[in-house]
Amino acid sequence: MEVKKEKVILERSFFARNSLEVARDILGHILVRESSEGKTSGIIVETEVYRGEDDPASFAYRGRTKRSEPLYGSPGTAFVYMTYGMYYLLNIITEKENFPAAILIRAVEPLEGVELMKKRRKTNNIRNLASGPGKLAQAFAIDLSLNGVDMTSPYSPLYVGEKKVEAKELVWKPRIGIREGTDRLWRVYVKDNPFVSKK
Repeated sequence: MEVKKEKVILERSFFARNSLEVARDILGHILVRESSEGKTSGIIVETEVYRGEDDPASFAYRGRTKRSEPLYGSPGTAFVYMTYGMYYLLNIITEKENFPAAILIRAVEPLEGVELMKKRRKTNNIRNLASGPGKLAQAFAIDLSLNGVDMTSPYSPLYVGEKKVEAKELVWKPRIGIREGTDRLWRVYVKDNPFVSKK
């Protein structure tokens, strides 16, 4: 008789730490999205950190506003927002409540549901499926309906699961698409991974 493997989901304590540590440690773990269309998953290979009210690239730079409010929430919560009026981005709240911090999931290496990802992205190029935060959201059907979802809940349709690979060599670089805060090396990715958005 086959024993069904229990679903592995990262707990809140994993995210309730310094954002730079979370951004580093989450690399190699599997991002999972379960939907009515099917299951998609991929190995997280690139992340970015947005942390504190003194971070000029963060929504929280101007303090607690309607836009930045989700950043002050519970660690392990999904923060999804739209940028440029067309792309959704997936962030996960980190550290502690009432301190604005999150990591942006920038890229994953596709695992399950590749054909579904190709259909959603309208491309057959596997390297172009989730090699960037906007592409990733499209490939995984991540939109505003998932904003505020508790990714540590066993009932969540979106979560981070087990560690698939040990990310040994990492590269820290400036974040992408920002004008201020470029001096902070708060983007981290797996060295030489072909699914990273930008080297």
